[in-house]
Amino acid sequence: MLPGRYRTPRMEAEGEGSDAGEQPQRLRKELRLIDIYAICTGAMFSSGFFLLPGIASAQAGPAVVLAYLLAGIMVLPAMLSAAELSTAMPRAGGNYYFIDRSMGPMVGAIGGIGDWFALVSKSAFALVGMSAYIAIFVDVPIRPVAIALTLVFALLNIVGVKQATRLQVLIVGFLLIVLAYFVVAGLFSLLGVDPVALTRDQFTPFLPFGVEGVIATSGLVFVSYSGLTKVASVSEEVRNPNRDIPLGMILSLGTATALYVVGVFIMVAVLDPGTLREDLTPVATAAETFLPLPAGLLLIVAAAAAAFASTGNAGILSAARYPLAMARDRLLWRGFSRIGRFETPTSAILATAALMALFIVALDEEGIASIASAFNLLIFGLLNLAVIVMRESRIDAYDPGFRAPLYPWLQIAGVIVSIVLIAQIGTLTALLTLGVIVGCGAYYAAYARHRVTRDGAIYHIFERLGRRRDTGLDHELLDILAEQGVRDEDRFAEVVARAAVVELPDDADYDDAVHAAAEQLAERVGLDADRLAEWFTHRSPLTATPVSHGAALPHVLVPGVAHPELAIVRSRVGVDTGGGDGPDAPTDPVYALLFLVGDRNRAGQVLRILAQVGAHVDEDGFLRKWNVARDEQELKEVLLEEERFLSLRVEPDGPTHHLVGHRLRELEFPEGCLVALIRRGDTSMIPRGSTQLQAGDRLTVIGGAEDIRLLADRYTA
Repeated sequence: MLPGRYRTPRMEAEGEGSDAGEQPQRLRKELRLIDIYAICTGAMFSSGFFLLPGIASAQAGPAVVLAYLLAGIMVLPAMLSAAELSTAMPRAGGNYYFIDRSMGPMVGAIGGIGDWFALVSKSAFALVGMSAYIAIFVDVPIRPVAIALTLVFALLNIVGVKQATRLQVLIVGFLLIVLAYFVVAGLFSLLGVDPVALTRDQFTPFLPFGVEGVIATSGLVFVSYSGLTKVASVSEEVRNPNRDIPLGMILSLGTATALYVVGVFIMVAVLDPGTLREDLTPVATAAETFLPLPAGLLLIVAAAAAAFASTGNAGILSAARYPLAMARDRLLWRGFSRIGRFETPTSAILATAALMALFIVALDEEGIASIASAFNLLIFGLLNLAVIVMRESRIDAYDPGFRAPLYPWLQIAGVIVSIVLIAQIGTLTALLTLGVIVGCGAYYAAYARHRVTRDGAIYHIFERLGRRRDTGLDHELLDILAEQGVRDEDRFAEVVARAAVVELPDDADYDDAVHAAAEQLAERVGLDADRLAEWFTHRSPLTATPVSHGAALPHVLVPGVAHPELAIVRSRVGVDTGGGDGPDAPTDPVYALLFLVGDRNRAGQVLRILAQVGAHVDEDGFLRKWNVARDEQELKEVLLEEERFLSLRVEPDGPTHHLVGHRLRELEFPEGCLVALIRRGDTSMIPRGSTQLQAGDRLTVIGGAEDIRLLADRYTA
């Protein structure tokens, strides 16, 4: 009999993070690769390039060029870890969500508030820089203008994420064109300079403050790259996170590192060292030495304004998702989780803008930069640790579409780098960072501790040491798998197409269904039928036998199974599952029993298939379609996605008339299409290349959505 009633992941989430009966509101999936690239790149090219080089050169001298290169290399572990976590758990809140679900809500509160502060301070720094560049041509007060710009970008983000990202793409495109012009023109101007004299005058001594100065400056300019991982906070809104998030990050980091290093080299080469150290607009000052005036200077100022605007816009876009996600989890006021009339988190955006305005008023430029760098280093260290925890927890449903290489050494190096750089930034900044950690911990203990019941993936590690695990996280990750759907390599349609089908007699019970399914599957997977039936009946934990909407989905994981196998069992009168006496015991009859066997070493694939089957079961009208299906072909079609299969009737008259008499191998179907099922009269046939089609045959063709669409246009009226 079944161990108990399945509670869907959404139900679990509601129990922990929502009021009773209220489902968390999801954000639209509207972001593409170019949006990811624009958000990452736009969040990096602002203060780090147009404002910070002068401040950084005062700490490192000409070696500031090396400091930027080292910072770009040192961000790699965090970038790769964030990419892995984003493809496994694409949820609003990004870094906060990853840290919370891996190490528990207390560390999540620290990480979420810390990352919110980091992104807000970086964005505030950017808008101060934008105001400084505007002041080159227009005599305006810098900080009031920065606050006004904050309000403008907040309103833009309230109107909609699509509008905000469209603006972001345009801004970043213009910015990259101007920066490429600056770099090419700068390098060309240096071609006529004697390299020996240039090195003697501008780059000697190269390390006036020693290696320690370079390391400390690397920590300071680290904020230049911090925007790279902030796209994780909008991962819930990405259409194809498995491909677009890691690829967008990698392309963005390559672009940023090259332009930072070459651009800062040009600034050091053409400016007097004393002038550079005191300059808050070093790019504009450098441009005056080799670009035509005033057009060249005006272009650079416009690019700087665009860069700061892109960081401010991307910063609010990303930062607002932190209070949204934390409010969903009851760590902050629930109002932050509500979606406004424009389908954006209005309250969270306004709170983010208010905090940015406070930072602009209360802190100077170097203080904002130091705090932003320290907070980002803290978060980056926690991200690397989160990957270690998630992998070592061995949760089957943790199934990232991208895996960071060199595990765990890359993540360990990332944690060490974060600790070293925080210590090098300065004692006051390190103490302030520690104070924020202590304050967040105290806030969690006073306000949030009794409002949440999660524990995090780290408890799965504890379970291996004999302690309990966080079963709610299993359900939540299964929910994410269901939303992401199966991957091409899972061949879900083929699993359904070759599934065994059993019609239970009216007097059969659940044990009969188990043994019937086991007999069908045993030969396919090379196991004894009685042992397989025993595993289905007694060894499946609660999460392995979901029961929902009149369907049960038992599954077992066995090492060495070549590919997943499915047995479809239908009871027209319903099976009494006899689920026990507990409050969650199943009481409704089950009409659809879908038994799945897969490889223990590819548990993620099995769970994706299970989640896809479960998604069909949860669709409105599933039971009606299931019960009226006339044969095994129609039963299987109930489980297939409509856009990935086509049912064709071969008729002597009509669009399919020329298929009559042809063998399957002779059909000119799109390359990605496969005839999975043939129904001839009352008999289901296994399709083979030599099978000759006859009038009256009904074909089920599976394939990619585009291929099926082409086939439908050709053969259906």
